[in-house]
Amino acid sequence: MFNMKFFKSLKEALDSKANLTAFANAQAEGREDMIKSLSSNELKIKADEQRLEAMVRQQLKEEFPNIEKSSSYDLLVDAVIHNYKSKQLQATDDVEIK
Repeated sequence: MFNMKFFKSLKEALDSKANLTAFANAQAEGREDMIKSLSSNELKIKADEQRLEAMVRQQLKEEFPNIEKSSSYDLLVDAVIHNYKSKQLQATDDVEIK
């Protein structure tokens, strides 16, 4: 009888450790998935921003020849991108409010 109680309590103790280990592993996998997802989203956002900047630079070069030689060219590119993003945010705010 003593051996049976001992083995039963040992089995329960091992099962709780196994459950805790499984839970910890699941948490770690969840964190890794979240980090990968965030990293992926950040990379997509960065790529989109770089593509937008390239488009703005190309458009400015087409409309104003030799503007890239100007000392304020980078500031102009930044201003155009800022205005574009501001208008995009306003448009999304207007959609959410209505």
